[in-house]
Amino acid sequence: MPLRETMTDYKLLNIATGKIFEERGWTLSDPDYGKPSLIRTIYEEKRLCNPLKRTDFYKYSCWLPVRRFLEGSSPTVTYRSKKLSALLGTENLYISFSGYWPEIGANMTTCTFKETEAYSVCGRLDIDNKKVMVVASAGNTARSFAKVCSDNKIPLLIVIPRGNLDAMWFPTPPDECVKLVCTPEGSDYYDAIDLAAKICSSPLFFEEGGAKNVARRDGMGTTLLSAVSEIGEIPHYYFQAIGSGTGTIAAWEANLRLIEDGRFGTRKMKLIPSQNIPFTPMYDAWKADSRELLPFNPEDAREKALEIISKVLSNRKPPYSVPGGLFDALKDSGGDMEIVTNEECSRACTMFEESEGIDIHPAAGVALASLINCLKSGKVEREKIIMLNITGGGEKRFIKENKIVMLQPRLIIDNNLDKSTISRTAELLFD
Repeated sequence: MPLRETMTDYKLLNIATGKIFEERGWTLSDPDYGKPSLIRTIYEEKRLCNPLKRTDFYKYSCWLPVRRFLEGSSPTVTYRSKKLSALLGTENLYISFSGYWPEIGANMTTCTFKETEAYSVCGRLDIDNKKVMVVASAGNTARSFAKVCSDNKIPLLIVIPRGNLDAMWFPTPPDECVKLVCTPEGSDYYDAIDLAAKICSSPLFFEEGGAKNVARRDGMGTTLLSAVSEIGEIPHYYFQAIGSGTGTIAAWEANLRLIEDGRFGTRKMKLIPSQNIPFTPMYDAWKADSRELLPFNPEDAREKALEIISKVLSNRKPPYSVPGGLFDALKDSGGDMEIVTNEECSRACTMFEESEGIDIHPAAGVALASLINCLKSGKVEREKIIMLNITGGGEKRFIKENKIVMLQPRLIIDNNLDKSTISRTAELLFD
């Protein structure tokens, strides 16, 4: 694996207190602060640059907290839409496409922008790490981390709901360093997060960290860096579907860095993330002007999560309320939230494929459907610069062009078992 001589120069900022402190190795929070708060990277390099003239994902390494470059990465590709833009009646619609579409230079073979997370997070790992990273996922994140860890021989344990196994497809079987376990049938993404936390009670494992991991957020923020590099300025509007909201938080943080750079304007994008009806906890809280998520029955929430067409948008405990989370991002950007039905999502996916020529994931369809609704209502000005984050696409094409194998779980583990039994059971997979 090609390595950097030193880690990218940065410090960490506690959003709640404003305290700046040093990285201490896989830091997920301020160790001297006892309350919840996201931390943020403060880079020494204030200008977006690519001194090594790279063409892969690591061309953004000046704003990534990485200590090594891994093999096989591909960046998000942004282009100005013509056909879809004409259908929508917009003048400056830019599509940031993360997926498989070789004709435009998009070569993410997992067909999802979750690769941006995986290459950043795994690039942050110390080369001498011997422990097993644990990643909880609704599917796409798991596939991306499995690819990156398999290609670069990084020990990984994936935890997903059993009902999401159809997301675990690969062109070749992952390396033995990657293991998969599932929560039982009828469980959801939050159950996978809960099981992963219990597994990490063993010293053999460590949590990847999700939204708390600055590498995950800064990796996702490269979608905006791609857009601004193509457009030459910060967009007016940003559209993305969300499950946790982490990608939208990442875009907000990247926006702040670009303003500090000074070459792309001082505009704060109006963030417009969207959720898939009937699973809309963040939308409901936002419309109530509540920092805290509104009370809900866990079983009711689980049932609603299973009804949505885009299963990846189903986090029951997202980083919405925490300082530096989605609530703060929306407030600071003057943003808003939208909701989209399964039917609207399906129509949007068909519209994109017929106009642009490539299939997209349902989550990306949710984002497009929300844009369509905002244009119809007049919430979005048609002449302004719009960034549509197509977070996954080309999957149908990739699967058609490749012989696919499915990764099967080594174990189905019940969340209701005691923590020590769960962790000991998981340890056996790596004996």
